[in-house]
Amino acid sequence: MKIAVVGSGGREHCILWRLARDEEQHSLFAVPGNGGTGGLAQSVDVDIGNVSALHDTLRSVGADLVVIGPEAPLADGIADRLQRDGIPCFGPVAAAAQLEASKVFAKLLMREQAIPTAEFEIFDDFALLERFVRSAPYDNGWVVKADGLAAGKGAFVCTSPAEVLVHARGLLVEGALGTAGSKVVLERRLTGREVSALFWCDGERFEALPPAQDYKRAEDGDGGPNTGGMGAYCPAAHLTDSLREDVAARIVGPVLRALADRGAPYRGVLYVGLMLTPDGPQVIEFNCRFGDPETQVILPVWRGNMAGHLLACSQGRLQPVAQARSGAPQAGVCVVLAAEGYPGAYEKGIGLKDVPDSDDAVTFHAGTRRSASGLVSSGGRVLNAVGLGSTILEARTHAYAHVERLRVTGLRCRSDIALGV
Repeated sequence: MKIAVVGSGGREHCILWRLARDEEQHSLFAVPGNGGTGGLAQSVDVDIGNVSALHDTLRSVGADLVVIGPEAPLADGIADRLQRDGIPCFGPVAAAAQLEASKVFAKLLMREQAIPTAEFEIFDDFALLERFVRSAPYDNGWVVKADGLAAGKGAFVCTSPAEVLVHARGLLVEGALGTAGSKVVLERRLTGREVSALFWCDGERFEALPPAQDYKRAEDGDGGPNTGGMGAYCPAAHLTDSLREDVAARIVGPVLRALADRGAPYRGVLYVGLMLTPDGPQVIEFNCRFGDPETQVILPVWRGNMAGHLLACSQGRLQPVAQARSGAPQAGVCVVLAAEGYPGAYEKGIGLKDVPDSDDAVTFHAGTRRSASGLVSSGGRVLNAVGLGSTILEARTHAYAHVERLRVTGLRCRSDIALGV
């Protein structure tokens, strides 16, 4: 097959890497890819933020299958355009991608389908929100969420009413996130343990991937600001088989049926961010694509035919039986090497090392490019050091040994990813 993978981060590098390990050989295209994908795929340069240009480029590639990595092209309708062309696309149409593109849409759908999630209110007027917060104190705190896509910067966990009002004012009055923050969801803060549960979906049928745990805060001990993710491990054993069955029955099934009934069957991977509360799993968020950096630990551990699953989901013919893959590791740990200062201001153009992969350690590039002087950084999250092994501890040991091989001045990482798991 000719397969085009859209995106330029560690998630897309991992998808290409996993496709290259199928028993069948594929012709792979990275659209546009990064400094690490050149050995796996032909790079196709295009601004993926321009959905018309992206659509024209994908048509010219002549792909048998298109895999969309990031959320924005899906929200902009790239899957709809490819569907009209008869080109299989792994990723939902825009109407289904609203699960991630609009927090308001997702919360209202969950209320309609009685899907377990935090109690919430919706506001587009700051004065009304302020009146509500002052009249309804809640000791456990609130979460303020921008309605639209905000590149991971639209959710604020607040421990006091004053904090709620600061963030709500920033969104609704000061326009801190533009139109993405013109509406906000105010929801009661949940307590428990988080976990990421991902499912292959073909619009009707679905199949679970191994669960993962990510680390969103910048500093050790979950301190510092939220980031796009500083590491992850898989499998996350705290999402037990029985809990996963509960998530499938009470969350994934109802969501797929509701979207199909609306004429927008969900085809792609459904990311369910969960809080495991004393009352059972509750939805924190939906994403309409593979997580990052969760993908970098899930796909090396998952056993199955990658291209076969991607194509089957895109064509509505998933057969939910994983195909065993001999020699696959049982655990993965990812440590993100980020530029000093990330997620705030950071330097680009840091010189990087080209370090070969091994059986137990892999590098997935996130923010890198090739320049005349060699491999350099081009983003805040720069490299993913992934360790593989038979246990989380073994994978963690391999991941941090790989960190030391990759580390250069100007990069930093958390030292506690998967510690004590």
